[in-house]
Formats: sequence, structure tokens, C-alpha cells
Amino acid sequence: MKNKDMTLILPGAVLFLAAAIVIAIISGSAGIPLKRIFSIIVSGDATPEYSILVDIRLPRIILGFAVGGALSVAGVILQGMFRNPLVEPYTLGISGGAALGAALCIILKLQNAFPAIALPASGFIGSCLVILPLYFVNMRRNIVRMQGILLTGVMTSFISSSLVVLILAISRTEELHSIVFWIMGSLEEPSWVLIIIISVIAVLGLFLSYILTPVLNALSLGEEEAIHLGIDTERTKKQLFILASLLTGISVSLTGIIGFVGLIVPHFVRILTGYDHRKLIIISFLTGAGFLIFCDTIARTAFAPIELPVGVITGIVGGSVFIYILSRRHLPGS
Repeated sequence: MKNKDMTLILPGAVLFLAAAIVIAIISGSAGIPLKRIFSIIVSGDATPEYSILVDIRLPRIILGFAVGGALSVAGVILQGMFRNPLVEPYTLGISGGAALGAALCIILKLQNAFPAIALPASGFIGSCLVILPLYFVNMRRNIVRMQGILLTGVMTSFISSSLVVLILAISRTEELHSIVFWIMGSLEEPSWVLIIIISVIAVLGLFLSYILTPVLNALSLGEEEAIHLGIDTERTKKQLFILASLLTGISVSLTGIIGFVGLIVPHFVRILTGYDHRKLIIISFLTGAGFLIFCDTIARTAFAPIELPVGVITGIVGGSVFIYILSRRHLPGS
């Protein structure tokens, strides 16, 4: 099979996502047969099965779809901009800023005053406080210094992580548990309003990034080549940076830090589709959504009734797959 044959790759990604959704919706301590799912939801009866589906499983599936897709698209954009397959959305320190904002929210007990939005809002504000300095510090004479953004982002991530550790050291036990669990990531979000908002933003981000795929293809050849092709590289880099940062910041603010999705998914999909971002963006979104839904299913069912942080599962599964792919690609004759 040719690695750029979309006639098999696209249906495969759709089937993977569909399988992840089906497994997620039927898995749990309360086993609900697949053939009854639709009738239970449509009936609207206030039964325990209806509550499990509508209040627990469906919100997690939709949120996993949106966040997994958004982080994967952000990873594709950043790896294309920096021309580095090891760059991921969290490399720029956005997750560290969000974690710091969430930690401050928890120790200041802001969620007691605004229980629905305090934690997501604090995480988003924290990520924005990282994004803005990254952007303005590394823009000289209207030129975006990509290497400077990367280095500044890494240093900002270290500073944010150190401040979070400082907060953990002085926190009480209950605050410590809340901060650690948030940092590890979770798709448990009771607000349908926030879930719908992030879903719309994720789909809109997919649409906007697809519009910019010709520019990403040009940038992958190098900035000089892109300029020769008539691309306004400086304006384009700003647009791509802001789009990837917003997708990451919004995702992290709602679910916490879910690692490896924005790194392993684009890298894996690139092996199958090649470097054409018109294919890479769409397949990465579908695969990332399915991957996160699948990992969340493992997180909530592997040691039920204890729920594991989904970030732990994505790290274990994603890291193992990443190592396996690299080992297979370096084997003679592979």
C-alpha cells in the first residue's frame, strides 16, 4: 500500500473513530447493549441508563472528540511551522501557564464562588499570559523569530512548572489532590455549554487550518522557498501561531494537561499520509479524536470504580506506540 493512498487511510481513520465511540458508549460498570442505546436516548425517560448515557458517557465522548482533534491539529500546525516532528502544543509552555492558573484558582478557592467556570477560565487566562509574551517578545521589526519562540516557550514551561511545584509544596492535602488530578487531565466536564463551545471551536479550528494547508505545505519547504512562491511568511506564521495556541489553550483549560496527543498522532499519521498537510490535518483530527476517546475509556474502566487520569493513559499508550514506531522504522529492511 502506498503511504499516500487516501482511499484506505481516510475510511480507516473514520472507522477507528467510530469504533472508539462505540466502545466508549457501551463500556462501563453498567453494561448497556449497543442495540438499546438509540432507543434509550430518544425516549428521554428519567431512567438510570438514560442518566448514565446522557450525563456521563456522551459528554466525555464529545469532549474527547473535540479536545483530541484540536490538540492533534495544533500539533500538526506547530510541527509544520517549526519543521520539527518533536514539537508539540505543550512545548511552548501553554500547558504550564494553564496549570499555574488552575493551581492558583484552586488554592484561592475561586471555584467556590464560580463553580462552573472558575477553573476553565483560570486555566485559559494562564495560557494566554504565556502566549502573549511568547508572541511579542519574539517579534522584532514585524519578524517572528521561530527559534526564539521555541526557546522562550521551553524556558517559560520550566518557570511555570517550578511555580506549580512551589504551590504544591505549600498546599493542603485536599488542594494538593485537586491540583495533581487536574494536571494529569480528565474529560469529566458536567457543563454542556462548555462542551458545545469547545466542540464548535475545534471544528472551526479544523476548517481554518485546512484553509491554511497550502501555506503550511510551502513553509515545509523552507521560508525562502515559501517567499519565492508568493507567501507572506511573517503574516502566515502569526496566524498559524495564534490558531495553534488558542486551540491548545482552550483544550487545556477545560481538560487539564493531556500529553502525547499533539505529538504522537501527527507523527504517526505523517508516516501514513506523507507531508501533504491537506491530508495530514484531516486524518490527524479524526485519529486524535479517536485516540483520546479510546484512552479515556481505558482510564474510567480499567480499575473501575476508580477512575485514572486520562493523561496517564495517553502518556503510557502514546509513548509505547511512539517508541515502537521509531524502532520499526530503524530496523534494516523495515
